[in-house]
Amino acid sequence: MKNGSVVRNARRLSHRYRVTRGERFRLRDTDPADIADFTADDKARAREALEIGIEALAEMQDRLYAQDRWSVLVLFQAMDAAGKDGAIKHVLTGVNPQGCHVSSFKVPSAEELDHDFLWRCQQRLPERGRIGIFNRSYYEEVLVVRVHPELLESQQLPKALPLAKLWKQRYRDIRQFERYLVNNGTLVRKIFLHVSHEEQKRRFLARLADPQKNWKFSSADVRERRHWKEYMAAYEDAIRATATPDAPWYVVPADNKWFTRIVVSSALIDALASLDLQYPKVTGSKLKDFAAAKRELLAK
Repeated sequence: MKNGSVVRNARRLSHRYRVTRGERFRLRDTDPADIADFTADDKARAREALEIGIEALAEMQDRLYAQDRWSVLVLFQAMDAAGKDGAIKHVLTGVNPQGCHVSSFKVPSAEELDHDFLWRCQQRLPERGRIGIFNRSYYEEVLVVRVHPELLESQQLPKALPLAKLWKQRYRDIRQFERYLVNNGTLVRKIFLHVSHEEQKRRFLARLADPQKNWKFSSADVRERRHWKEYMAAYEDAIRATATPDAPWYVVPADNKWFTRIVVSSALIDALASLDLQYPKVTGSKLKDFAAAKRELLAK
């Protein structure tokens, strides 16, 4: 990076919401309306910060692609209307589509249910040199399925376990899977967009009031709101059980979308900066080939 201050500022802001060890984590310790040292009147400053972040990400992604050594996996988890789609769209708007792929995971298909719970996500892992974005992920198996354990009936598990033991087993499997990815060159970052119950209600009502946003609304979203406390408990336990230094969570305040996007951008900048990305250096015989190619081109 040419401007080290961009990385330093990104690290400072993103680490405010970073969780690397979950033993003492409490979801209530993060205010969904928090905006750090910004104020409600700082939206112009926020737009500038996001633009700088987008430019930095584009440069770093270009180096990631050229170096072709690492891949980056970013998981987004959130309650409905927390702003996952908007955050992905705005933060990655400057990244070359050739080096980035977004996968959205909805209700599992029959084929996916006939495999282990990690299988469908494994099919979408990013190649070296690329950024993979998961809009929801294998964490649904310890979130939605935990809140609705009846969904386990369709998974045809070989052995029935007490639910408490099953969730612990899946947490352990996820930790080991993420460690495996990191050991093999995939940087893992997990982002939970933490929206408040009241702000979700406001956004649902806005969707109902705007004909151009009606398509975003589903009555199922309201039904899931009835399980808010259960979801918050599931998120807290999942983050506590799977936050590690190598695969941290970022619990990002999501009541103010403009601030959410700055934090997400900062987390990605900090992640990519940790890889010390460099363009490949041309040496030895390739330099001779280049010199010969230049002579031939100039001769014509």
